[in-house]
Amino acid sequence: MLDLLALATATASEPIYWRDLGFTPGIELGFFTLRYYSLAYLIGLIFAYWHTSRMIKSPGAPMAQVHVDDLFFYCMLGVILGGRLGYLMFYEPSLWTDFSGDGFVTWRALRLWDGGMSFHGGLLGVVVAIAYVCWRNKLPFLRVADYISVSVGMGMLLGRLANFVNGELWGRPAGPDAPLAMIFPGDPLGLARHPSQLYQAVGEGLIVLVVMLSLFWLTRARFRTGLLVGVFTVLISLARFVVEFFRNPDQQLTWVVEDTGLSMGQWLTIPLIVLGLVVVVWALRRPAIASGAPVAATATGAGPA
Repeated sequence: MLDLLALATATASEPIYWRDLGFTPGIELGFFTLRYYSLAYLIGLIFAYWHTSRMIKSPGAPMAQVHVDDLFFYCMLGVILGGRLGYLMFYEPSLWTDFSGDGFVTWRALRLWDGGMSFHGGLLGVVVAIAYVCWRNKLPFLRVADYISVSVGMGMLLGRLANFVNGELWGRPAGPDAPLAMIFPGDPLGLARHPSQLYQAVGEGLIVLVVMLSLFWLTRARFRTGLLVGVFTVLISLARFVVEFFRNPDQQLTWVVEDTGLSMGQWLTIPLIVLGLVVVVWALRRPAIASGAPVAATATGAGPA
């Protein structure tokens, strides 16, 4: 369990040593170890399935439970396959021709357990999965995407917390005023660094989840086609863009930061921010599907048929 006292009493002159927080590689179940990252994926998907099943029971839902079942399966494939393919394409294409892995699977492109998943690739994989289910069942794509986007923050929150518990994907070197500077055992330089995994958990996970849940359950945003998925895209992309200033870039892509001042993740995120804003403006300019206002009587005094 996270040593909250260590976090609360840490000072800039005394960085936190990650190894002192008492984390383990996973949960020992006797015959195998359940890794925290796998557990995060599992809980995130179960929450998304449960919450989407609950949302479609409210008025105005664009799909039925059978469609949620299909989306659960195909979105899971989209996250895994899209996340891995995105990493191979944008971050480490050398893995396509690397057969240095040990054990039965030597092709490193297939070795998901060695790490390497792309947020942008996973997002694209989910979009493709939603598009396929909508096409096959003749469902409105944007309306379905609105509902799916509401629950994604939970998976992002748990996934980034799992990164922190695993002591991976640490941040850039922290300045003397950083209140949560940490030294991670896997860092060959042994520098005090930003725990960017926690920043991402808050920005890409907690804030996104709270805003999206509030918009769905406390407002009529779900009746404006595209508004929810547009807001989600802007929020999570802005959070990713900001946190990338604290996140340590992949070693093979440090040249991107040196040459342009922005990381590969930031360059990939900029089009998403623009796209999200366009969708939000488009959604707000269109009439709501159901305004909630009483329908005016016709000239004959009769209401709607």
